[in-house]
Amino acid sequence: MYHHSNRVRSGRSSRALKSSKLVNASDKLVGKVHNPSGQGVAAFSSKKKAEKKTTNTDKSSSTHQPQKQNDHETRKIEEGSARRNITRKKTDASTTGHYDSRNKKHGGAGKGKWVGGGNKHSDHLTLLDDELPLDENDPLYVAEEDADPSSYVLSSHETADELRISGAGPSAYDADNDKAVYGPMLTCAEFKIRVSDAVREYFDSSDADEVVRCIDEMKCREYHPEVVKRAISLGLDAGPRERELISRLLACLHPNPLSDDCLELGFEVLLDSMDDLVIDIPDAKAMVGSFLARAVVDEVVAPAFLSNRNNSHPGDCVVEKAVQLLSREHCTARLEKVWGPGDGRPVSELKSAMDQLLKEYLLSRELDEAASCVRELKAKHFHHELVKRGVKIAMEEDGRDHASKSSSLDAMAALFKFLVQNSIVSEFQVAKGVQRLEKILPDLKLDVPAAPSMLDEFETLAREQGFLHIPSGKA
Repeated sequence: MYHHSNRVRSGRSSRALKSSKLVNASDKLVGKVHNPSGQGVAAFSSKKKAEKKTTNTDKSSSTHQPQKQNDHETRKIEEGSARRNITRKKTDASTTGHYDSRNKKHGGAGKGKWVGGGNKHSDHLTLLDDELPLDENDPLYVAEEDADPSSYVLSSHETADELRISGAGPSAYDADNDKAVYGPMLTCAEFKIRVSDAVREYFDSSDADEVVRCIDEMKCREYHPEVVKRAISLGLDAGPRERELISRLLACLHPNPLSDDCLELGFEVLLDSMDDLVIDIPDAKAMVGSFLARAVVDEVVAPAFLSNRNNSHPGDCVVEKAVQLLSREHCTARLEKVWGPGDGRPVSELKSAMDQLLKEYLLSRELDEAASCVRELKAKHFHHELVKRGVKIAMEEDGRDHASKSSSLDAMAALFKFLVQNSIVSEFQVAKGVQRLEKILPDLKLDVPAAPSMLDEFETLAREQGFLHIPSGKA
C-alpha cells in the first residue's frame, strides 16, 4: 500500500514537471508562428531596441574590415542622363572598366563557352564546342561533310542566273536539312518514276504545260535526256493518239526546259537501247523512226543530227527510216498525220479515214487488213458511223439498179461479222448504225432507188450470221 502511494505521487510530480517545460517552450515560440492577435509577445521599449542595435554594430565592426566607399555602387555617368555605370562582382574594373562575361561560371563542363585564342582579353573569340573532338560512337553523331575535301564546291563570280543555267551554283534548297543542294534533287530512278507518272497523267489530260511545270520543279537538269527516252517508250506501248501527244509534248518541251543538246542526247540514248525495245515491241524501229522524222519537221531536232548519227553508226535502220520519211514529196504535211486517223483529229477527218479504209476493203477483200485499220482508229464510241458508211458505200457500189444478189453488201456483211466475232465492233454499235440508216433512207433513195430493199437484205444477212439482234420491224 505504501509503495503504491509513492508510485502515484512520483507519477504526478513527473507530469507536472513536463507541463512546466511545455509552458516555457511555448513562451519562446510565441511570435514565431502565425499569431495575428500578438498575444504573449514580449514588448520592447524604443530605448531597449536602440541599445540592441548599437551592440550589433560594434560586433560587426570588430569582425569585418571597413569597405571602401562607393564600392559596387551605381553611379551616373552623365549628369541628367539615365545611363548608369553598374559594376558587378568578379570584374576587373581597373583593367577594362567594363563587365567581363568571360569570368562568368558556365554549366555543362564549359560546353558552349566563348574562349579567346591564348590571350585572356583577345578580341577573337571561338566556341569551345569547335575544339572538342567528335565521338563517332555517339548515337547522335553525323558525319561532317567538311571532313571530306571532295565535298567542297568551287564557284565563280557569275550571276545567280548564269550559275543556275550552267549548273555551277546550288540547284535547290533542302528545307529539311537546312542546306543548299548542288546537283539534282532526286536520284535517276526517282526521276524516271516521276516522269513516267507525269506522262501517264498527260495521256488523260492532254495538258503539256503541267508536264513542263513538273519537270521544272524537280530541278534535275542532269537527267533531262531521260525525259525523251521515257516519253517515247511509253508512247510505243500506247495507241496513235498517245503517240501524237508525245510528238506535241516534245515540241512544247523545246527549248525550255529541254535544250537542243538534251533532246539530241535523249534520242541517242533511245537509239542505243533499240535492241531491248524490239524484244517487247517488234515495230519499235519503224515507230521510233517516225518519232525522229516528226521531231525534225517540228524543228525540235536539227537535220544535222541524222547525218551525224548516220556517220557514227552507219546502217542504222531507224535513221534510214527517218530519212526515207523526210525524203517523200509533201513530207511536212504527211508527217503531221504520221500516226494515222486515231491521233485525236477532228470528226470530219475521222469520217474521211473510214471512207478510205472501207473502199480499200471492197477492192482487196482482206479482212485482217481492214480489222487492223479499224483498230488504229481508236474510236470505239464512233463505230456506228463505220457501219452506217459501210452499208451506204456498198449500196452505191452496187449501182442504182439493184440485182438479186449484191456482192458489195455480202462483202460488207462478212466484214462486220468478222469485226463482231473478234470483239473489235460491238453488236450495239452495229444495231445503232442500222437505225441511223433507217432515218436517212428517204434521202438515200434519191441516189439509190433500191436502197430500202438493199437495207432489208443487209438486215436479213446480219440476223442470219448472228451479229444483229433487233427485230425486223424496229430496225
